[in-house]
Amino acid sequence: MSENYAEDEFYAVDSGKSIGWIDFLNLSAEDVLRFNFADVDIAFEFYQQYAKHHGFGARRSRSEKRGEVRIQHEFVCHRQGFRSPKFYSMPNRQKRPRAETRCGCHARMLLRMDDESGRWHVAFFSDAHNHHVLELRFSSMLPGHRRMSEADIEQMNDMRKGGIGVSQIHGFMESLAGGYHNVPYTTRDMHNVNAKQRREGGLDAESCLRYLRECKANDPALYYKKVVDGESVLQHLFWCDGTSQIDYQVFGDVVAFDATYKKNVYLSPLVEFSGVNHHNQTVVFAAALVADEKEETYVWLLLQLQTSMKGKAPVSIITDDDRQMKSAIEQVFPEAHHRLCAWHLLRNATSNIGKPKFTRMFRDCMLGDYEVRTFQRKLFEMVEKFGVADKRWVQDMYERRHSWATAHIRGKFFAGFRTTSRCEGLHAVISRYVKSRYSYTEFLRHFHRCLMFVRAKEVEADFECAKGDPVMTTNLKQLERSAADNYTRAIFYLFVSIFDRTCAMRVVDSEDNGSYFIHTVSRYDTPGKDWRVVATSDTREVRCTCMRMECFGVPSNI
Repeated sequence: MSENYAEDEFYAVDSGKSIGWIDFLNLSAEDVLRFNFADVDIAFEFYQQYAKHHGFGARRSRSEKRGEVRIQHEFVCHRQGFRSPKFYSMPNRQKRPRAETRCGCHARMLLRMDDESGRWHVAFFSDAHNHHVLELRFSSMLPGHRRMSEADIEQMNDMRKGGIGVSQIHGFMESLAGGYHNVPYTTRDMHNVNAKQRREGGLDAESCLRYLRECKANDPALYYKKVVDGESVLQHLFWCDGTSQIDYQVFGDVVAFDATYKKNVYLSPLVEFSGVNHHNQTVVFAAALVADEKEETYVWLLLQLQTSMKGKAPVSIITDDDRQMKSAIEQVFPEAHHRLCAWHLLRNATSNIGKPKFTRMFRDCMLGDYEVRTFQRKLFEMVEKFGVADKRWVQDMYERRHSWATAHIRGKFFAGFRTTSRCEGLHAVISRYVKSRYSYTEFLRHFHRCLMFVRAKEVEADFECAKGDPVMTTNLKQLERSAADNYTRAIFYLFVSIFDRTCAMRVVDSEDNGSYFIHTVSRYDTPGKDWRVVATSDTREVRCTCMRMECFGVPSNI
């Protein structure tokens, strides 16, 4: 026996810290038989460390009782026993069988409790393996020797809250440890820890609602509603925080109502209610996760939007060509102007008619700044030219022309929306924060981070407006300066682009009616195309028959 173990008290192990002082590489079988332990868990930790240093894994095996008290435990090599015969006869096997690891190894350590002291003594120990043991650099990779410390788990959780993926976190841990060989766990182990935390945290839906309750404690204005089925399974979830509610009161006249997919592990559609703010930026009013896209689901969502926003109804709503959404809007917000997304309509024109020239002419009819009579004439000429009058899609589009033709929409406020492309841009931002593997709770956490990013962009735009004045570029400096003083920077540049085109206009007639003037204007290069501009002298308000300013929402009294 080595002199290092001459003192008997050394063999009494009472904690994991004591195990760290043992030189397992030089520990003989005779030495192992002299150890005793305060409890079974400490004993198993001892055997695991011995196994790790001698090229094999350890696992718990049988135990015996005397009455209600366990008096014996057995720990064995990870290759003890044999794989069940059923494993070899599995029908319809899809994957290649895992490597055979069980070979009936007899290496083991037997513990018995001493009745007088209550301590566990090594009653039998065998290190005789019937297989090759692994080198130390390989044995640490066995499942039984891979584990994450509490500190590493806490650090991983903090990094995942910041949206960092498990593989990146593992790489970060490797850089801190000085190499992958010094990190005692793999990315699979990290995923397993995450799964265990979700299980211990309760069911995902319960955890999700608990998270919302915690958020409401910090934000009393937070509004959320859920729908569960007869088995208490979460079906629909709607939520919006206090900031979104304030944004809606200011910017909620125009709402984009859109759904996207595969943003959580359940593949539930994500429904977003968004709009545009005073910097011409996308702003999120509310969001929901739903189990389906039925009409009654959309009605429920719109009712929740109405309730959470203190009853305020949007002036205009833009959606894709979804009949369920259209019907729901008519039921909940019957006075709202409903516009169909131009991009979706052009895609449908291509799929239903299949003629590129027809799609181009349809686009001209849809977006052209025509009077209603001119629109009607061009539309009928297009239908007759391509012989598609009997097509059901064409007939349906004509019946719904008030929802997509600029000729019929002119003057209705849509804040510059013609398509749901803003929604597509929002989807792209969300996809940077939310992954398809996320549970409900993880989805909510990272969706909130996405909101913080979107709102940070508004703060940056506020700063751009505050840090200086835009350079005047037109000859009408006084009018341009008035616009710069009243508009945000983004809206001012939008105004200037329209203002620049006034250089191509000429006044062909003027009429003084005392309190207001009526000016008839025309483009230099478009004879016969006239608009009437009414300007009041007392309110300094200007309105044109083109109604472009009303459609974009640019104030006309500056």
